[in-house]
Amino acid sequence: MSARWNRIIALVPRAAIVVHDLFMVWACWQLLHAGRYSILPDAPALPLWNVDTSLVLGIQALVFWRVGLYRGLWRFASVADLINIFKASFIGLVAIVLTLMWKRFDGVPMSVLVIYPFALSALLGAPRLLYRAWKDYQSVQSDTSGRRVLILGAGQAAEALVRDLRRSGEFDPVGLLDDAPHLQGAKLQGLPILGTLDDAAAVARETSAKLIVIAIPSLDAVGMQRVVGLCESTGVPFRTVPKLTDILQGQSLPGQLKEVAIEDLLGRKPIQPDWSLIRNWLGGRTVLVTGAGGSIGSELCRQCARHGAGRIVLLEMSELLLLTIEAELCRSFPDIEVEAVLGDCGDPAVIRHALSLHRIEAAFHAAAYKQVPVLERQLREAVRNNILATENVARACMEAKVEHFVFISTDKAVDPVNSLGASKRYAEMICQSLDQKSTHTRFVTVRFGNVLASAGSVVPLFRDQIMKGGPVTVTDPEVTRYFMTIPEACQLILQAAASASHGAIYTLDMGEPVPIRVLAEQMIRLAGKQPYKDIAIIYTGLRPGEKLHETLFYSDEDYRPTSHPKVLEAGVRTFSRDLVLGNVPKLRDAITTYDIEAIQQILFATMPEFDPLQQDAYIPSANVVPFPAREANR
Repeated sequence: MSARWNRIIALVPRAAIVVHDLFMVWACWQLLHAGRYSILPDAPALPLWNVDTSLVLGIQALVFWRVGLYRGLWRFASVADLINIFKASFIGLVAIVLTLMWKRFDGVPMSVLVIYPFALSALLGAPRLLYRAWKDYQSVQSDTSGRRVLILGAGQAAEALVRDLRRSGEFDPVGLLDDAPHLQGAKLQGLPILGTLDDAAAVARETSAKLIVIAIPSLDAVGMQRVVGLCESTGVPFRTVPKLTDILQGQSLPGQLKEVAIEDLLGRKPIQPDWSLIRNWLGGRTVLVTGAGGSIGSELCRQCARHGAGRIVLLEMSELLLLTIEAELCRSFPDIEVEAVLGDCGDPAVIRHALSLHRIEAAFHAAAYKQVPVLERQLREAVRNNILATENVARACMEAKVEHFVFISTDKAVDPVNSLGASKRYAEMICQSLDQKSTHTRFVTVRFGNVLASAGSVVPLFRDQIMKGGPVTVTDPEVTRYFMTIPEACQLILQAAASASHGAIYTLDMGEPVPIRVLAEQMIRLAGKQPYKDIAIIYTGLRPGEKLHETLFYSDEDYRPTSHPKVLEAGVRTFSRDLVLGNVPKLRDAITTYDIEAIQQILFATMPEFDPLQQDAYIPSANVVPFPAREANR
């Protein structure tokens, strides 16, 4: 009984709105007739109710229901609701005209019909807007005890933010700042625009703001760096509104405030892949991802699921990571079949088993060891996991006639001076060698730089050091690295796989290399601290195997453009395919006996450019011209 009463009570407000709207229809019809007849000396008396009035009310009620007028809420009435009201009024007029044609409009003046939709729209829209204005006024009056917020920006994002902050009841917007000259002195949602962005420090003091929110989602990296600097000068905590892409990808919620991320300040716009090409290539395919639980592998699984893969086979040696990514995919993409395989992709039986589960059409080999300092002391494991496991997976895919094999490499494979770079370069050459032998499988290599927030990368390390109060450790004041985000890395992989030529190596325009010292300083500032004052930065010297600067291509790789403006393809370098493949069994024998000296000799013989002795004073011989200059010189 109580549930029935609750449902009845819930219908009362909606019923009141229906009664209101029908009353307005009746009032509009009566007032238009009264106004028309008032100019006639012998005007007939207008009855309060007749057949015509009944027809008009019935027709208009049906139209209101069909148009969906009662799905909107008065509290949030907007221009879209007014448009819907006018559409319902106009459709109602057409239906009324068609209905009254049988009596040749006897007793219904044409002037009434012409004015009817406009008058009815005004009578229905005005109460809704007045109600919203009253509720907004109430929220303003009730929010004065909330946290005082100063908003940077006075566009659509700021307008929506003001509404959200007032509705939350926890914040009290006190004003806005914007650089547009025509907005100075104006008001937005009743809030004054108090000056330009450069006035942030003074205005924050005058308004006693306790929080600054950046509501300019269109800012590029340079603009964001400027705004962040202004926010830091105020000494007030600051947040930003999420970008539309973050909301659509499920990384943020609408109206949610988030901290400014370091990727917002990197100075490079995210790439925009050719999604139609990727979806046409990926749609319905069965894909295998090795290292599926890692930073790159797990995001690659998400991207494949999001953009049309029909089935995903996960291969991962960590049971916890495998369980985590399998559960996430099943929860987020219930229509996609997910098959999980626990094991080491360097084990021939494991990869054969994974390939036998389904007809695999594309394989993404993301499994690898990647920590430079660790691998410098663990050459055997670098070779076993990064070279021999890659050869095992690649050859098994070739034998199973997998259509595409995508190997994920690194910029450290260019002129390698460490175990990671050498092992990845050898694996690149294995893929290019097998590509020449294969008639069914297309081997592709994707090469990129450091990935932000990946496991073991510098950004999580700096963040942890900052949280502990420092110091932040940087190897060298001059050291630089190329950076990209995890989603960008995976989008590049899919873009390259969808448009790849045989044996190609692709790399992404990652903009200018970022000084690690600058990265550390920016992260400290984003944490609300001052570098060298609140948090110390100390320089520890380059670690074993580390370069001062990374490069993206060998000088003789003869890079060339692709169909995507942000992706370049490297030409295949001259090397002995027979030597590369012939030394693989020798490496397996050396791995079995744990003969580090033999492993080193094989690597030196296969890759003359590998010279770890240069690591302490490394000067790159490769071409390090940034992508924009390359494109200009084509």
